Amino acid sequence: MAPRGTPAERAADAAETSQKAQARRSRTRRRGRGSIQSYQTAAGKRWRYQIWVPVDPEQPDLGEKKFSRGGFSTAADADAALQDALKRRDQQEKFGGKVPTLGVYADAWVEGLKLADSTIAGYNKIIRNHLRPQLGHYPLDKLTPTRIARHYRDLEQHGRKDEQDKGGPLSANTVHKAHVVLGAILDAAIEDGHIATNPAKRKAAKAPTTSQMRAEKPELVTWTADQLAAFLAWDRDELQDELFALWWVIANTGMRRSEALALKWSDVNIKTSQVSIRRAINTEDWTKTKTTKTGNARVIDVDAATLKAIASYKVARAELSFELARADAYIFGDDDGQPRSPDAMTSRWDRRLKWAVKVKRFEHLPRVTLKGLRHTHATILMELGVPPKVVQERLGHSTITTTMNIYSHVTPTMQKNAVDRFASRLAGT
Repeated sequence: MAPRGTPAERAADAAETSQKAQARRSRTRRRGRGSIQSYQTAAGKRWRYQIWVPVDPEQPDLGEKKFSRGGFSTAADADAALQDALKRRDQQEKFGGKVPTLGVYADAWVEGLKLADSTIAGYNKIIRNHLRPQLGHYPLDKLTPTRIARHYRDLEQHGRKDEQDKGGPLSANTVHKAHVVLGAILDAAIEDGHIATNPAKRKAAKAPTTSQMRAEKPELVTWTADQLAAFLAWDRDELQDELFALWWVIANTGMRRSEALALKWSDVNIKTSQVSIRRAINTEDWTKTKTTKTGNARVIDVDAATLKAIASYKVARAELSFELARADAYIFGDDDGQPRSPDAMTSRWDRRLKWAVKVKRFEHLPRVTLKGLRHTHATILMELGVPPKVVQERLGHSTITTTMNIYSHVTPTMQKNAVDRFASRLAGT
């Protein structure tokens, strides 16, 4: 039978038939629940899933496209990822195109963070030293739990490995920090539609455990009350240190160095014998201040000797310039009234320790860092039986757990004191 109609009409009929067939296939794809296939690689059998997704959920007329992800070690892993992808499709999420590498995506991730400068600098350092050199070239969807586990073991055995090849084996704590950052990056990649599951959170990734980190945790080095008192007296009377008041304030309050350097004269209340800690020096740009580490201000009590040290220092500052003793001036600012660099103060503290050990009575004095003065303050308080909650409030820790974890070494002394006091009470002494 000869075809009916003109050639143009026949072409139109054929096009309509093709469109209907395409629509039927499209509907069939939408009803489909996806598929899983295995394939061989040099490393062994791997699995991938495949589904059909809208080109753009907001423009259904654009049709559908094939979307697949591979590299899964087991069919179960591929199926779990498939189910996540199906949920995202049902929720009208958009599936991306080419998957970026970890290095490229990590840079974009950091740029989008809204955190303290020091925190972002820390993340950048971890990415630069412990993630990008060995994992940065991997597409996000090619990172497997076993590859990540191998990376962690390599960090533990060899440390940083890049074009400069610096560093040695890393501690469990440092590897765990890399694990946390990698996990956060991959969580964001899931939200952006680049991957369906987080391989860093699989058991096979084998990140360092809490017990491993605790076992490798270095012991805190602190001074006894007698050692602290002797050093401060020497620093004030013999060395006649211009920064004596700074060391004294940190040692007698337990505040952080950045908090002490951000104190203003208006933060000291002589009538109530209290100091308000409202801000801290930004360690990444020490010409500026930021909120405290927890984001909250706190008020701490101080003793008469601390108020005297602060008052004497104020007199010395006023002798240089009345402007340096104004209420809004930094207590421990430089001679121009500007904030001092926290790192510079740490260097000056280290220099004083080197001078001290040359003095015979200090030749066996343990080396305590500037942060160690803060630890010394807390340790002495806890040894004296001060409730940990009070120590937490003075130090500005966000939780009591943080305080107890850091100063767990003091617990045996606290228990002994508690037992002795209990026994004395029962004996009526």
